[in-house]
Amino acid sequence: MKKFTEYARWTIMIALGCAVFALGFDLFLEPNGLTAGGISGIALIVIHLAPVTTVGVATALMNFPLFFFGGKKIGMRFFVGSIIGTVFFSLFIDLFAGIPVPETEPLLAAVYGGVICGAGLGVVFVSNASTGGSDIVIRLLKMKYRNLPIGTISLAFDFFVCAATGIVFGNVSNMLYSLIAVFATSQMLDMVIYKFDFSRVAYIISKEHKRIADSINHELRRGVTYLYAQGYYTGNDTKVILTAVKQGQLADLKD
Repeated sequence: MKKFTEYARWTIMIALGCAVFALGFDLFLEPNGLTAGGISGIALIVIHLAPVTTVGVATALMNFPLFFFGGKKIGMRFFVGSIIGTVFFSLFIDLFAGIPVPETEPLLAAVYGGVICGAGLGVVFVSNASTGGSDIVIRLLKMKYRNLPIGTISLAFDFFVCAATGIVFGNVSNMLYSLIAVFATSQMLDMVIYKFDFSRVAYIISKEHKRIADSINHELRRGVTYLYAQGYYTGNDTKVILTAVKQGQLADLKD
């Protein structure tokens, strides 16, 4: 029952984050031809060029191949959470499309849309999940190029989407406003993640220290330090694993 409650709370948090993101996208960004980058931004371009489906459906169709290629390399919890996030995001982005759109200036739309989208995305990331798409691409690239900052990878991808938006909509102003939206999204994303996503230090004592250390390093992508200790009662030498993990990785560490 406790595990079911934990997973239910986890799913609700992902759904809440996706709902907030979709709200910002549908009310401020899409009506003004702006984008917060990512796969949703590419979907907006595709729908503009070939209006044969909705943004939500186009987003889902582009996400499935990424899940197929990235599923084996992404941790199971993140993988499942990303599937849940993709489903909720696609659902909410079409559901909220019927809400009356407020009349706003493009600059205000870029700022408020970016802030709202960033807040929603931050909640999803703190839950150790994603909305799919570019988040999975960035995670895979980060695994391959570990010395390259994840912000640099994300910014490069979103910059490309913003540039494409300006070209497709034939309006340089759209591209510049979209860059403001992307910047606002990234700033709000960092605020949410670093405010709520605390780290924890764990000490692990086990005879299987080598296997556990390898799993932490390869699956959680966290560093491991051995502390050499001696049992008080037995007097035997042993190794204690010292590692620091993010709040969202505690369940995976326990597993």
